[in-house]
Amino acid sequence: MVEIVISGACGKMGRTLAACIAERDGCKVIAGIDLFPCDTLGFPVVQTPAALPQTPDVIIDYSNPAGLEGLLQYALSVGVPLVLATTGYSEEQMGQIRQAAQQIPIFFSFNMSIGIQLLMALSKKAAAVLGNQFDIEIIEKHHNQKIDAPSGTALMLLNAICEETDPPKHPVYDRHSVRKKRESAEIGMHSIRGGTIVGEHEVLFAGPDECISLKHTASSKRVFAEGSVNAAIFMAKGRKAGLYDMTHLLEEV
Repeated sequence: MVEIVISGACGKMGRTLAACIAERDGCKVIAGIDLFPCDTLGFPVVQTPAALPQTPDVIIDYSNPAGLEGLLQYALSVGVPLVLATTGYSEEQMGQIRQAAQQIPIFFSFNMSIGIQLLMALSKKAAAVLGNQFDIEIIEKHHNQKIDAPSGTALMLLNAICEETDPPKHPVYDRHSVRKKRESAEIGMHSIRGGTIVGEHEVLFAGPDECISLKHTASSKRVFAEGSVNAAIFMAKGRKAGLYDMTHLLEEV
């Protein structure tokens, strides 16, 4: 039985994650971490990792980038694997994650959906085939409560596509202040925030007289929660120190 702690347990994703785990065999939630603890989840929730009643097999984090330092300190002190599903990390924080991964196993992905991983693979293939004949635009849509823009998933798609483009392309986040024609080396990045949109990502390849659109739509937060549980079970199998992502998980599927 894989014993899991949820960081950010009282938030929307934390609650969705707890519900998913409750329906799964072979794993259970033993505690949660939340800056504002709640008592309605059926397991104890503490404010800091240091206050956990016992050491879990793995921690899944859906909290806030501000909590990263304390989470890394705890994980390093007890040697517990982490599944980091929070977005909005700074470059400095990404450096902290990579440094910690030299000592403990850490699973990190901007998006835990298997469908997004397929979208990324298809986008890379399209970029490699179409070359510089097509302009590339990335459009992402999320609910009006999302703080970071562009989304971590959009940045992940951007980085994947840039691996396949030669000469290199660069992102352009805002064109309203520049009155000139679009350059072929651009990849346009567009963020839309509104309503309760869970998550939608589209990669548009626009060429001479034709367009190709690759798109993924998430209908509920559950797709991300299920992917996180799969990652947690994967990480609880005695992984060596290192930085893991969805590609490693899919290799065992």
